[in-house]
Amino acid sequence: MTNPSPNPGQRAFFAVESVFNTLFGERLNPFYHLGAIAYFLFWVVTGTGLYLYAFFETSVVHAYGSVQALTHGQPYVGGLLRSLHRYASDALVLVIVLHLLRHFVFDRHRGFRWFSWVSGVAILWLTYASGINGYMLPWDRLAQFVVTATTEWFDVLPVIGGSMTRNFITNANVSDRLFSLLSFVHIGLPLSVMALLWVHTQRVPAARTNPPRSLMIGLLASLSVLSLIKPALSQAAADMGTVVTHLEFDWFYLPTYALIGHWGAANTWLLVGGATALLLALPWLPPRRLRGVKSWSMAVHPDDRIVAVRVGETLLDAGLREGMPMPFECRNGACGVCKCTLRHGEVKLQAHLESALSAAERASGQTLLCCAEPLTEVEIEYLPLPGARAAPVRQHLARVIRMELLNSDVMRLDLQIDGGASLPFHAGQYINVILGNGERRSFSFASAPHAATGIELHVRRVEGGRFTPGVFTTLRPGDSLRIEGPLGAFTLREDSAKPILFVAGSTGFAPVKSMLEHAFHCGLKRDMMLYWGVRRRADLYLGALAEQWALEHANFKFIPVLSDPQADDRWSGRTGLVHEAILADFPDLSSHQVYACGSVQMVQAAQPAFALRGLSSDDCFSDAFHLAPQRPLQGRDADLVKLGGSHV
Repeated sequence: MTNPSPNPGQRAFFAVESVFNTLFGERLNPFYHLGAIAYFLFWVVTGTGLYLYAFFETSVVHAYGSVQALTHGQPYVGGLLRSLHRYASDALVLVIVLHLLRHFVFDRHRGFRWFSWVSGVAILWLTYASGINGYMLPWDRLAQFVVTATTEWFDVLPVIGGSMTRNFITNANVSDRLFSLLSFVHIGLPLSVMALLWVHTQRVPAARTNPPRSLMIGLLASLSVLSLIKPALSQAAADMGTVVTHLEFDWFYLPTYALIGHWGAANTWLLVGGATALLLALPWLPPRRLRGVKSWSMAVHPDDRIVAVRVGETLLDAGLREGMPMPFECRNGACGVCKCTLRHGEVKLQAHLESALSAAERASGQTLLCCAEPLTEVEIEYLPLPGARAAPVRQHLARVIRMELLNSDVMRLDLQIDGGASLPFHAGQYINVILGNGERRSFSFASAPHAATGIELHVRRVEGGRFTPGVFTTLRPGDSLRIEGPLGAFTLREDSAKPILFVAGSTGFAPVKSMLEHAFHCGLKRDMMLYWGVRRRADLYLGALAEQWALEHANFKFIPVLSDPQADDRWSGRTGLVHEAILADFPDLSSHQVYACGSVQMVQAAQPAFALRGLSSDDCFSDAFHLAPQRPLQGRDADLVKLGGSHV
């Protein structure tokens, strides 16, 4: 696990956030809810604006008077709401800037996040423009200055060429058309902000659009107190017959207008345009992200799922994107709520507070979901929130297209998703067949992912079962089955050079077949051996296929093992328990990886015996199964061996 040191900007944020943690606590730290606070402030601005607009007169003669009547005629309603509208607008800009700055400092604006960054920049400028436009409506001396300066600034653009001044402003007066335009803009800009906020939020998994209630109450109270202490007031009425020479200037919203007077309109456009272009280009400027890798796979427990993690994406965002009930609060490496165990693989840990994840916790294999980016295929385990529902699993309608009796007790089923769609999966995963009463029966993919135009299953007959007897008696090609998946985290790890020992019991051969065919297809050069344990010779239902693999691939060997051979089997090969055959052949397993798939009893017997021969738990992967419904998210079946994944 790599743990780079925070840069100066990150250290500055952590220092400020630590102070706020002390003052407010981690759950109510405003820095951990900047996006949600921006939403809240936007609704405050919208609500107060609607009230103010109801009393505003959109005409040259009455605009100033209507604002004055609103401010002084109803000071504790209209006046308060006018001031609240002003200060909430200021706070909204400030929060958006902090939100963008934090994402930039923590390098969360590149790669797939470019759209969120670009839309965030657009939201900032639209919010800023809406605030400036708001200064024009009271029609006081400041409004006169802003309107005049704005029209002159826009008139230097070739596409406008002086038409704004000619159409709306003369030396002596303005027309009511100007106020119609200003009102239209002041409604249109916030609507554009609202639309962009919605689009922006859709790209963020599990985005929160409401801060904690205590924060909302505190923010509203603070803004209200500020409004009462320093109310927003109009300056003298506008007079187009005179030039504005003295006014109370707002350096928060209007610094650009000071530059227009100092540098000229054209140069100010170059500055604003250049700054905007730079902000928009930041996701593609150096340092660049790693190329050549589109995503990594993340095996997740207890969801028993594998999800793709895009380059630069955190484990938390990937899990939330797939609907997993992962716990989180700050998403910034400060609270430690999203702590999890890294069971396999390597991650790059982004800057975080030591209080959220200590060096001792990192050494023990723990990491933070919100700060960890995978550098390899990874496997994690987290504790879901109490009462959380399992991540939704896609369901499909599949049609039986082929049936083949492989021996008296094993049927090969070939399924095709209705409509001819493919079902992407990882070698070693499984699907659930959903019965009419809602119960589920799990079967591993026997086909390899690259040949996934259909789904191959190996179904063993179980007397008295609710599903398998019907496969041998009533199921026919053309019939439909309802399935869900893919599921499971028992997959081939390709980030090691160690030789692989596959251990299959009975139809545990199915996921091993998927893995081996995937390995052959990918050109995996590691030495691989398959030990397939069954009772009788006839139970080696695809033994000829395994023997053919051994002939075609120099790095593969097949060793069948019979536990109860009879005379008519004419068997001269290995006998006994399959894991004991491996122990006889390998006195030292410390330099191998083992993939075991079969009954719970087989895996339970094999794992401790392999460990005594030096096999590391990091190199032992299993898929133990028995005939029972899929366990619930909160379940902890004692007879399931939790090594690299399991299903039932």
